[in-house]
Amino acid sequence: MTTRYRDAETQRRKNPKHFSVPLSLCGLCLGALVLGAQTRPAARPLPPGTFAKNVEYIGFTNVNGHLPFKIDIQQVNGRWYLYAGAQTDRGWSILDVTDPAAPKVLNWIPGPKNTRSGELDIADGKLITAAERSQMGGDTDPNAPWDDGIVIWSLADPVHPMRLGQWKTGGLGTHRNAYFGGRYVHTAAAVRGYFGQIYVIVDIADPAHPVEVARWGLPELKLKDPNAQNTAYPHGHGLHGPPIVLGNTAYLPFGTKFVMLDISDIKHPKEISELTFDPPFRGLFAVHTALPFPSRKIVETNSEANCEDGPSQASLVDVADPKNPKVISYFPPPVPPAEAPYRNFCEKSNGFGAHNVNMLFHNPFVDHSDTLVYMTWVNAGLHVYDIADARTPKETGYFIPPDPPRVAGAPPPPAKWVTDSADVLVDTRGYIYLSDRHAGIYILRYTGPKPGPAIPLHPAGATN
Repeated sequence: MTTRYRDAETQRRKNPKHFSVPLSLCGLCLGALVLGAQTRPAARPLPPGTFAKNVEYIGFTNVNGHLPFKIDIQQVNGRWYLYAGAQTDRGWSILDVTDPAAPKVLNWIPGPKNTRSGELDIADGKLITAAERSQMGGDTDPNAPWDDGIVIWSLADPVHPMRLGQWKTGGLGTHRNAYFGGRYVHTAAAVRGYFGQIYVIVDIADPAHPVEVARWGLPELKLKDPNAQNTAYPHGHGLHGPPIVLGNTAYLPFGTKFVMLDISDIKHPKEISELTFDPPFRGLFAVHTALPFPSRKIVETNSEANCEDGPSQASLVDVADPKNPKVISYFPPPVPPAEAPYRNFCEKSNGFGAHNVNMLFHNPFVDHSDTLVYMTWVNAGLHVYDIADARTPKETGYFIPPDPPRVAGAPPPPAKWVTDSADVLVDTRGYIYLSDRHAGIYILRYTGPKPGPAIPLHPAGATN
């Protein structure tokens, strides 16, 4: 069976200790829910230098100085645990965010030297962390050895993961991978013989001995020598990830293109279609993210770029005909509030562009709205969009963090050191976790208007 999104009921059956409640305690549960609603933390005053609309500030942590990148979450025995990969040092932080107003760092797991450890995913009681050749940080050395691939951990103890095994690429490692539970991990892997990352499916049925099942890459990424070291260092080109798998279809943000594959034969992926974004869009990745909304037959895509590259693209794609995907709309780019001391975000710094969205929809503890998109824009912070009408996305809220004080390793003046909003995750309680690679993790709450029902893109009986 191919991997797919797992709904909450499936997760409940597979992990009853996370979900099951004796019927005799239902009344107590209801009381606890009511109490929780009454005692949820009040919004705090905005930190000086913050700009916000329809987003409340709840809490903050500097993660004990381990500046965060990608984040994931789970609830175990009534407690909420947040996992964060470090951006410039090596390792992973585990936090308790049961009280979002007072997040607590519970553990720091050191990672291997000269190895980037910023990416992770959680499912089925396992933590999957990525290892790739380092691009930044105090011990970065392009001539020194690095670790690579994916590491599989057990989360039987949610605060003290136990290492189960590792799969290695033999190349530069992996970037943003996806694990939906079950047998397969879907990786963005910089293996030998290619220029950049490609799609590699890894079987972890035996976590101590994971094996590659299949691979697929754009033909233009293949090198003449199949054993040649991957040449896309520093990180860039090819599949950014994460690959998203729904049923037998894999949705892939492949750098210059959005690609869909048929993986009904898990060992032999076949291309369904591709949609090119570069040209006209440029940047590190013209297609950095691809997030499908299966019930609506649309996919959100966005780039990773900065001001020197030109404008970012953030779009909705109609995939009702998977062989003929087409862009139907673009998200409006952020505009500084009138009181901001800059006329546009490029004037603030070069680091302005779309980056990540709330997208871990396979996680039963993550909000997976079909009509709200939460997107980070680096120096422009977090922006919230109503996509009920997929042809007209509209901004309904934002949170632009203050520019933080310089930290050790920051470039000296005149280089600007501003907010660097990187990743976003929204839990099912409604709390937003915004990772700032220059500061820490902000915990927020959206208070803006709720979208109306999703408007069908292809109403029954309509003709194009």
